[in-house]
Amino acid sequence: MKKYLSLFTNGLIKKNPLLALMIGLCSSLAVTTSIANGIGMGLAMTFVLLMSEIIISLFRKLIPDSIRIPVFIIVIASFTTIVDLCMKAFTPELSKAMGVFIPLIVVNCIIMGRVESFASKRGIDEVIFDALGMGVGYTWVLVGISFVRELLGAGTVLGFRLLPETVSIGFFSQAPGGFFVFGLFISLNAVLKSVFLKKGAAK
Repeated sequence: MKKYLSLFTNGLIKKNPLLALMIGLCSSLAVTTSIANGIGMGLAMTFVLLMSEIIISLFRKLIPDSIRIPVFIIVIASFTTIVDLCMKAFTPELSKAMGVFIPLIVVNCIIMGRVESFASKRGIDEVIFDALGMGVGYTWVLVGISFVRELLGAGTVLGFRLLPETVSIGFFSQAPGGFFVFGLFISLNAVLKSVFLKKGAAK
């Protein structure tokens, strides 16, 4: 059980794909202008990552090494298409707001990196916890950045106004504001990692 807990928590802070591994950054900076976008992107990524890791882990011994990358892309593209079509059918406004970034999940470095370095070498029990940890880690960072940018940039949270328009700072709705908030989250993650490392050393 300790092994599975470690696999899950690695993705949250220690090996967070955005704050520690620094991969898959484009979509995270582009869609975090609102919390709804952050939640939608996080759930979409988690679903594609989880299902892709499960399928590739199940068939890893049957996939020839010479064609593994094209096979990985086909699997990821299949689940990305499912997510894209479902969002268009059931949440058309969110799908429109996300634009090209949902179809671009197929080339997201986080998913390709995890299926190549982890799912293609491990059993299904381990890849489930790895995918969920990475997915939740990716989602909490997106939602956190979105919360700060939407609150300070537009004065709202999930569309509900909390601050007067005169107080909002347009800088946070723009790309430079996204980079600024992302930098703050990287610093916060570094502090959390150092605290956990000190606690681990003390034990």
